[in-house]
Amino acid sequence: MATARLVIDGHPIEGEPGTSLLQAWVAAGLPLTENVGCMGQGVCGACRVLVRRPGERLAQTGLACETLVEDGLQVAFINLSRGSRPHPYDLHALGDSWDAIARIDELFPEAERCRHCGGCDSACPKGIQVQQMVNLAAVGQTYAAAELFDDCVQCNLCVAACPEHIDPAHLGQLVRRMTAAMTLRPSDLIMRLHELEAGEQPIDLDAPGARPPAPDAEDAR
Repeated sequence: MATARLVIDGHPIEGEPGTSLLQAWVAAGLPLTENVGCMGQGVCGACRVLVRRPGERLAQTGLACETLVEDGLQVAFINLSRGSRPHPYDLHALGDSWDAIARIDELFPEAERCRHCGGCDSACPKGIQVQQMVNLAAVGQTYAAAELFDDCVQCNLCVAACPEHIDPAHLGQLVRRMTAAMTLRPSDLIMRLHELEAGEQPIDLDAPGARPPAPDAEDAR
């Protein structure tokens, strides 16, 4: 079986078809310098890479453990991109779940400044709808936001891509922890209460059941 020839971090190596970039790197006798979780060193998400295929102008993000070797690949490992600032919080001190929106806004006020540029979505190697998660979390849709982030491995590529320094990976981790740490009331109910407190009572006349058929004269009697 012919091997694939590729370059990883400037090292020309050969890899067996069907193996991952990470396996090819180790098989070539090159040392692991990052804390790659699946190799027993630390955490998942540490094998961030940029990959450019022959004939393609732009490189794409990926994980070396999931990306398979191909002939002619140009690969570079990416260092960890840390958040713009720490986001310390104590789950036990977050208070009642009615306060979920206020706590998220307090810890991640940047979330409301999302530019909707899609950079985080493009950077995510797991195909997560990161931008939608940020937007949902910013308005208190905690369950929906947490569900979108189920597959996050904390590679922090979305953190590096965000021009507003929202730190989406850390926000996603917060909403996942919040939903696990407390029983949240239905997010639709929380939103409606906030609307009532603000004097806003939007009526959607096109919502299901908003236009029930009028009873005929005989039924009305």
